[in-house]
Amino acid sequence: MSILAAYMVPHPPMLIPEIGRGHEKQVQKTIDAYEQAALEIADLKPETIIITSPHSVMYADYFHVSPGTSATGSFAEFGAGQVRFQEAYDQELTAQICAISAEQDFPCGYAGERNKALDHGTMVPLWFIRRHYEGGRIIRIGLSGQPLTMHYQMGQIIQKAVGMLDRKAVLVASGDLSHRLQDYGPYGFAPEGPEYDERIMDVCGRGSFGELFDFDESFCEKAAECGHRSFVIMAGALDGMAVEASRLSHEDITGVGYGICIFHPTVPDENRHFLSSRLKKQNRQMRKQRDREDPYVRLARQSLENYVRHHKYVKVPSGLPDEMLSKRAGTFVSLHAHGRLRGCIGTILPTTDCVAQEIINNAVSAAVRDPRFHPVQPEELAGLEIHVDVLGEPEDISSEAELDVRKYGVIVSSGGRRGLLLPDLDGVDTVSQQVSIAMQKAGIQKGEKIKLQRFEVIRHE
Repeated sequence: MSILAAYMVPHPPMLIPEIGRGHEKQVQKTIDAYEQAALEIADLKPETIIITSPHSVMYADYFHVSPGTSATGSFAEFGAGQVRFQEAYDQELTAQICAISAEQDFPCGYAGERNKALDHGTMVPLWFIRRHYEGGRIIRIGLSGQPLTMHYQMGQIIQKAVGMLDRKAVLVASGDLSHRLQDYGPYGFAPEGPEYDERIMDVCGRGSFGELFDFDESFCEKAAECGHRSFVIMAGALDGMAVEASRLSHEDITGVGYGICIFHPTVPDENRHFLSSRLKKQNRQMRKQRDREDPYVRLARQSLENYVRHHKYVKVPSGLPDEMLSKRAGTFVSLHAHGRLRGCIGTILPTTDCVAQEIINNAVSAAVRDPRFHPVQPEELAGLEIHVDVLGEPEDISSEAELDVRKYGVIVSSGGRRGLLLPDLDGVDTVSQQVSIAMQKAGIQKGEKIKLQRFEVIRHE
């Protein structure tokens, strides 16, 4: 049996009367739509309610599934400790999800924090559901820092596990929309906020789940959205199925977007395998991009691929442009996968005899020695996008007024600490952001005396 139905819902605690204390009435449309969804779930009488929550246990590189037999929770954090929950977990389905993940070498399981109390991203949907339906056990699944494609895979694994056990299950994708819709909202206003809400409600209102991959990570961050990854897991759980999508409500009165949609799977549809379609498209784009790569990027790719596969450095090859062999300069090699940074290591000043050797060394380091990421694995190589920046000579400047985030990189020094940020980076739009990030990288605190330097780069991609 496949997923019976899926629900995209928000989780503001203010919807609970004991917390909202009358203020919840300002989003009555959201409450009415929630009631409609909860009543439908009660009619379906699912054996299991699967909830994906942004506020459950979350790791950068791992999907956490609820461990143990049960969990409790309350809204005490929001001043309503009398509203409590005692929920039993579907241990058999949870075990099946983890077993499939292990077979596929997919990073999902029980590891990490155990016996964590239910989070509000889980409890708000349950509050509405339990008013009408007391049956069924739950599974709570956290999100991850992994790319959207892997969240979709998480949904596919859920779908497979439900089918293998012939479980009657519904999936509740818990997540608010943008938090930057109004000046008086929790994060203020950003133009990306209303744009995100309009786009996500359009995409989900049509059930066009393939378009969920088109939301750029930087755009989502600027919009301060909460639930996008949760919605992508839901889409994966409905992979290969035609769906009837119903848009019930959308409100932005509090400065945060609350959207509710219902999805009913109908019949198998070969045109709705969105992840495989996405990966095929990406592979076509990567092949075209590789054909366009210049000698700098080709050398970086050759270097890291050889090291990841064979644990050996390549020698400087023949046939390179003269400037790669005669010039000395610092270089940075940046790796991206699925639109997200996957590694970046470089040298401010030259440490080898030529640019080519500098690239060979830094490409390997970006792949396997960036402390922010686990080492690149062989199966990831085909999907890597690689940039090589060749740095110009740093020059001292007297103030931030001499910087330009698009043209110049910055080096911030204080004593023996030094932080660098390259120019023209996604999400870095102002000089103050650029300097602040470089200071953070160096461990320099605000108010400390600093020295500024700028440099230009030649970017190869």
